[in-house]
Amino acid sequence: MSNELTKSNLLVTAEKLYQYMIAPHSGSTKLLNAYDVDPVGWGMNIDNWDWNPGVGVNAISAYYDFCQRQDVLDYLTHWIQRNKSKAIKFQHVNKMVPFGIFPAMYRRTGDRYYLDTAIDYGNWILQNSIRTQTGAFQHGGELTEQIWADTIFMIVLFLARLGKLTGEKIFVQEAAQQLLLHLQYLQDPETGVLFHGYFCADKNHKSGARWTRGNAWITIGTPLILGEVSEMVSVPAEIGERYQRLVAGLQKYQARNGLWHTVMDHPEFYQETSGSSGIACGILKSMRQGILDSAYLPMVEKALGGVLEKIDADGAVTSVSGGTPIMNAIEDYDKLSRYPTLYGQGLTLMLIIEYLQL
Repeated sequence: MSNELTKSNLLVTAEKLYQYMIAPHSGSTKLLNAYDVDPVGWGMNIDNWDWNPGVGVNAISAYYDFCQRQDVLDYLTHWIQRNKSKAIKFQHVNKMVPFGIFPAMYRRTGDRYYLDTAIDYGNWILQNSIRTQTGAFQHGGELTEQIWADTIFMIVLFLARLGKLTGEKIFVQEAAQQLLLHLQYLQDPETGVLFHGYFCADKNHKSGARWTRGNAWITIGTPLILGEVSEMVSVPAEIGERYQRLVAGLQKYQARNGLWHTVMDHPEFYQETSGSSGIACGILKSMRQGILDSAYLPMVEKALGGVLEKIDADGAVTSVSGGTPIMNAIEDYDKLSRYPTLYGQGLTLMLIIEYLQL
């Protein structure tokens, strides 16, 4: 183990990441260039109800599970109280991400609000969310017939956790089926890695980008989901087989410093930290759950070493690309601005937590 991967160093780094997430931040509200879809100030604005702060609070929830500190639990409780009025039933999976912590919050506090609200939104998702012709959730209401890799972490994980909490098989069955469908339609048969999205009407992957953060959402989402559903339903063997091919493919694209380029088969593009963290965390979690064997540990440690180099003295995770739709051309992925975001902080925090539990 290198000096930077020692327990004491990683504990300090994890706390820095957390403190940077919850601290107030000011930033420009302007778009940095024509390819950006979100302003810089959006990146660290935790008081919202969307996927960016949603990933952040899911990571903080994982941090509480690790450290069991009352101040961390209090932060989550207060965050929900401040922001719950912004939650709406809306045809976009990104609006559902914060609910991913509600099952855990109910277990921790016994407050019926978390249980009742989670069941209400879970039922709404099953009954009302638009699906593509394949049966997979459409990523957003206006994104007609589009399957995105992001959906697995953003909404399917919540359904899996809700099913485990309530014992209602309908939720876990849906979660397992959605995971299988996304793997089937997004996996590149040639390389094993995933395309960013699939356009059902055109039966293609648009630009065909093997986008690193998209691969991360499913690499980390798969063990998280299987950890919730595997005791309640029979998980199709195809999920495990496809996941094994995915990770084997990811290993081939890992750069020497442990990171992945934002489009992984384009080494001339910049390296992207949030996706690299999510991939490494998912592989490590899968090893701990027995989905993968320990042979991948050197791959994870190399990635963690590379990620740590991207964290500045204040605890900000750098080289994180902003919000990323399915781009019209692969070259457009390389033109997105990079700045600290809550999902960048969150995925990196989750990686460090997972490594500390080895």
